[in-house]
Amino acid sequence: MSESLDKLLSSASSSLNTSVPALSDEVRVLAGSLADDLLNMLNTQNGFYALESALHVFPSHSNQHEIGLDDWNSDVLWRSEYQGMADGCLFFAEDVFGGQFCIKVNKIYTFDPETGALDYLADDIEGWAKAIITDYEVLTGYPLAHQWQENHGQLPAKKRLLPKIPFVAGGEFTLENLYLHGAIEGMKFRADIANQIKDLPDGAQIQFNVVG
Repeated sequence: MSESLDKLLSSASSSLNTSVPALSDEVRVLAGSLADDLLNMLNTQNGFYALESALHVFPSHSNQHEIGLDDWNSDVLWRSEYQGMADGCLFFAEDVFGGQFCIKVNKIYTFDPETGALDYLADDIEGWAKAIITDYEVLTGYPLAHQWQENHGQLPAKKRLLPKIPFVAGGEFTLENLYLHGAIEGMKFRADIANQIKDLPDGAQIQFNVVG
């Protein structure tokens, strides 16, 4: 076990799936050279929540409570809604807002669900864990996750905190701009936003559905 990942897992929840983790052929292809790296983490903790549920790592397979890597990365669940922007990515974790962490071409990136933009984060799982520990408030949304749960209780499985006014449209990172919503539906909704804005020039006006 490497130092940063060990530190992250030491404060994580118990495994979200008690079965022995295994990666399907499809997941292995997307994970590329990091497949064994990912599997080593899941062998220690097969999916988990950390930082008061601000960070959610998917288990290898689904059960009645949790979505696994196979299903979360299925084209029919939500990723096809991004019309190619999610191609080649293996989404293995998410922040409290449903922002994704993914492997693509043997590197780890963040994936902005509102824009489909990928930003390089790390070379491997250990580097990803180090980045999370170093900058957890920004990378996971921990402060707002903590504040929201103080007022409303623990975040349920398969739910994330979504912005009423999308962040990309100027929505603020405040409790007043957040609501609890299903993770899958949230990705589909924001895929529609990403598709609307991907070819627009800066400053163009967009029609959004705002949650009241």
